[in-house]
Amino acid sequence: MAGSQWELPPELCCRPMAFVALTGLDVTYNAVHRAIWDAFCANRRADRVPISFKVLPGDHEYPKCRTKRTSYEWYIPKGIVKTGWMNKHLNLVPALVVLFYELDWDDPQWKEKQSECATKVEIVRTSLQGRNTKVAVVLIQKKTPLPPGEDLVASERASALCSSCDLSGKSLFVLPHTDHLVGYIIRLENAFYEHAQTYYYTEIRRVKSHKEFLNKTTHQLLFVRHQFKMAFLSELKQDTQNALKYYRAAYSLVHELRAHETNMLEIKTMAGFINYKICRLCFQHNTPLDAIAQFRKHIDLCKKKIGCAELAFEHSAWMSKQFQSFGELFDEAIKLGLTAIQTQNPGFYYQQAACYSQDRKQMAQQLCQAGVTYPSPDPLDTQSGGLDFYGQRPWRQGHQSIDPTDPEKEKLGILALQIKETEVPHSELIIALLSNAVAQFKKYKCPRMKSHLMVQMGEEYYHAKDYTKALKLLDYVMCDYRTERWWPLLTAILTTALHCAYLMASVKDYIIYCMELLGRASTLKEEQKLRIEKNLFKVLMNEIPEAESECEPSSVSAARSLWTDRMALSGSNELTVEMQDYIPFIQCKARFLSPSFHVDQPIQLQVFLRADCPHSVSFSKITVSLSNQEYNQWCVVESSGQESMRLLPGKPRCYNFSFVAKTEDVGKKVEITGVEMMLGSDSGRCVFLSWRGAGGDAASTQEALQASRSSRRWGRGNEARQELDWDSLTVQHSTMIISRVPRICVQLSHQPPALTNEMFCISLTVQSQEEAVAKDVKLTAGLKPGQEAGLGQTTHVTLDGSNVCDDNAPALLTDLPLGDLKPGEKLEKCVYMRCVSTGPRVFLFHVAYSIDTAVEGRHIVCRCHKDETVTVETIVPFEVSVKFVSTKFEPLEQVAVDIPFLLMTDILSSSPRHLLLSSSSLQLLTVTSNTPQLKSQLQQVVLQTGESASECFCLRCPPDANSSNTVATGQYVISWRRKSSSADSPLIQTTVTLPHIILESVPLYIYADLPSFGRVRESLPVRYHIENRTAHVQEVEIAVDPSDAFMFSGLKQVRLRVLPGTEQLMLYNYYPLMAGYQTLPQLNISLPRCPTSSSPALRRFLPQRIFVKPQGRQPDDASIAAA
Repeated sequence: MAGSQWELPPELCCRPMAFVALTGLDVTYNAVHRAIWDAFCANRRADRVPISFKVLPGDHEYPKCRTKRTSYEWYIPKGIVKTGWMNKHLNLVPALVVLFYELDWDDPQWKEKQSECATKVEIVRTSLQGRNTKVAVVLIQKKTPLPPGEDLVASERASALCSSCDLSGKSLFVLPHTDHLVGYIIRLENAFYEHAQTYYYTEIRRVKSHKEFLNKTTHQLLFVRHQFKMAFLSELKQDTQNALKYYRAAYSLVHELRAHETNMLEIKTMAGFINYKICRLCFQHNTPLDAIAQFRKHIDLCKKKIGCAELAFEHSAWMSKQFQSFGELFDEAIKLGLTAIQTQNPGFYYQQAACYSQDRKQMAQQLCQAGVTYPSPDPLDTQSGGLDFYGQRPWRQGHQSIDPTDPEKEKLGILALQIKETEVPHSELIIALLSNAVAQFKKYKCPRMKSHLMVQMGEEYYHAKDYTKALKLLDYVMCDYRTERWWPLLTAILTTALHCAYLMASVKDYIIYCMELLGRASTLKEEQKLRIEKNLFKVLMNEIPEAESECEPSSVSAARSLWTDRMALSGSNELTVEMQDYIPFIQCKARFLSPSFHVDQPIQLQVFLRADCPHSVSFSKITVSLSNQEYNQWCVVESSGQESMRLLPGKPRCYNFSFVAKTEDVGKKVEITGVEMMLGSDSGRCVFLSWRGAGGDAASTQEALQASRSSRRWGRGNEARQELDWDSLTVQHSTMIISRVPRICVQLSHQPPALTNEMFCISLTVQSQEEAVAKDVKLTAGLKPGQEAGLGQTTHVTLDGSNVCDDNAPALLTDLPLGDLKPGEKLEKCVYMRCVSTGPRVFLFHVAYSIDTAVEGRHIVCRCHKDETVTVETIVPFEVSVKFVSTKFEPLEQVAVDIPFLLMTDILSSSPRHLLLSSSSLQLLTVTSNTPQLKSQLQQVVLQTGESASECFCLRCPPDANSSNTVATGQYVISWRRKSSSADSPLIQTTVTLPHIILESVPLYIYADLPSFGRVRESLPVRYHIENRTAHVQEVEIAVDPSDAFMFSGLKQVRLRVLPGTEQLMLYNYYPLMAGYQTLPQLNISLPRCPTSSSPALRRFLPQRIFVKPQGRQPDDASIAAA
């Protein structure tokens, strides 16, 4: 039989739904009927009831109902389940027949149409003779019906119609054809669904009632049949819980049947059907573990029920189908929301299905004889064109005894099945299953399982003689096995790939796989490697290789003709093989001898080669490609018949290259971009082995890692060994060309730290130690690039130290010409830095020059340079503090207009170097000096660290200065330089902005004229000046408080008027009574017209105390004489 025999029937795999037949609808010519039918079947959503609708004519012939048995006493069943039973209840025997009839309640021909409707109902019942199928009538009406109970005519006529049609009231429906047709249809569906469920419930009861008539001796098959039927009818009723219960009972009963060769296939077939249903329902109930447990139980029970030994391949085919079906169920459940994991996913079941398909293929090859004539007449033909019962043989249907009825017919039937099996495309089936498994393992991130199955797919393509696809799959998988170093597996895959390449006559692939099978990753025996090596050299000499072992003779002959055609082709004798993707029999490592070379040194490069094949290998040419292609001409070695171009097995060989770098490549990197080795010759076939970079292949990285670990663990105790250790060779794929070592001495001298805004001098001394003249010496000096962005704007560099440079001076002076330097000659230069802000700075001094030299006989001009850096800290030279005080040296918060006050400045040196203060000056804005000339009091003052210098200026704020309360004072300018600098060094101007002052206006200004000191018991004249600063006449009341230290004469209390802008003078004679600092008598002053002015505020300009000297002695004559 064909492979389709093992496919599950579609009626088993579909979801069973209640079958409802619709009659009386003309969907072709009647638009109303067509709209009703579309509403039933078009765009059904998941929330609508599960019903299968079909439009049938009113006189449709339904399957005849067999006569019901009243006794099973002498009945012998011929099989378990008939092949047409499920389809009959799904598509042929309806649970409900609905008659659609156009009839309104007020139809004028009501009587005639009532009779016609009753007749049609009777015809339907006649065609369903003996069935329990329900019948219902739907009246298609044009008008929307009134609510129940309001239309009496409709109620009467509905009752009459039910009576004439022998229908219950629940079987008569009205369908108004209005805008809400779909809504009415959904309500009808729900009613139909209830009728269908009643029908299937009745059918289940009827089947269950047969059980009392059965016995377990002769009716074992019927027990299984009835349980299966009840389960299927329960599914139609949408009672999946009971359906699962009945299926489980049926599964237990089917394994209780007595099994022998004649009925083994039927038992396995029904067991597979029932197992499929149980697993499907378990997944549907969201109990996947129950489904998996059931399937494992099913496999354990059935895997040894092989049946007829001559048809053993059928058992493998059946087992494969079981795993495939469960995998499909599992996958479908995952798409509906089930979560799978790496260790439990559909891929395992597809894989097992493929394994059984492979077993089927092997058994078919063993059991099926090729070239046998198919028997005639065909024993597999049946009169009906199909089987009566599932799982039975066509030549003995209904036969349940242990021994076959006709042994000769049995032999012919088996022979026919074997011949049919030879026509089955086994490889296609296996590849399809493996492909499904690979997709699942890829989805669940199982890379090794995916690779393993892809290897099997490749081998299956090889057996199917589709060598192109086989090679494509195997080549894809080999990348993983090379990376993970599975050498035995890789060798097996390479062997299969080599067979494919030979049978395809693919020259390049054949050479590649030969080279890998000869390499260190191959686990082949020595004699096999010798044969492969021989074939490889034959292909290199443009000869046909010997056939690969285990290839079919027919395929080998076709391959030889292909090879003959390949060898005859001209122009295809050159091949390039990228070695990074493979593990070939020749290894390559390239390295520069140093990570960097000076431009006046030859660049040295080594290439190491090692052959892993059984015999020595000769090659014609080796070339090294560099990133600068101009150097490639120096890195070529060609064979001239010498022994040096031969690699001995396992013996590393070193090839040295040397070239001179160009001066314009200084500062550039030179990389090895590739190594190419030429096998073969121009007379035969040339194969270029190309390594990217500095060599290495698919396994080199892991091997280098292991070698480094081994060297760290055991140390390097093999230095004394003469032989080159391949694993210890490291790859140096690039080198840097650096400038020639300069032979000049660069010295810097300076006096740190630098002071803000000063011209800080750094002296540079350059002395040549070259043997020749250093030409074109250039200096780059200044702030080193790469520091904070703000430093470049606050640092200025110049060579002119006579003037302070401005803010336009650069931070870095570049390429300043210094001329030529003879051997031993010394050159000095001063560079001045002006730093505006504080903080550390790194200054760079780059001296470059050219010099003539020779490298390996080549004359070159080298550009040399030497860099010196110095870090300089910049600090503030001094701190300036400023304060405003009164003429009595009292701190002022506010300054009275047109009244003298003092400005005190204090300069505190914070420089570790001595500072020379040349001069200072005030640049006043709104205030004026109270003295005729402002002279600096700090001229030529030298400050050491921590010393301070102070100045005092007497200022006055004119009355018309400004109308605002706060005014700017001006600036304080200090000229200074280092004491150690030369006399002609520029002075640095440091400008300090003076603080703003707050002005106040006083109505009355009172000040006193008095001597600087007094003497006890001597008169002390004091003159008080009272000035009116307002525009009004001011009344002034003055009272003098008595004092213990003074007697005085003058007005003790006085009231006077002072005109605007005028001055009054008051005279007092004070007579001191005690020596020392004494408090003067206090004046209490009040202004009745200015109540806001208090006495303390008015007298704050007056002196409070005066120093009184003791009374002096009068010299007498005696004392003079004594002296």
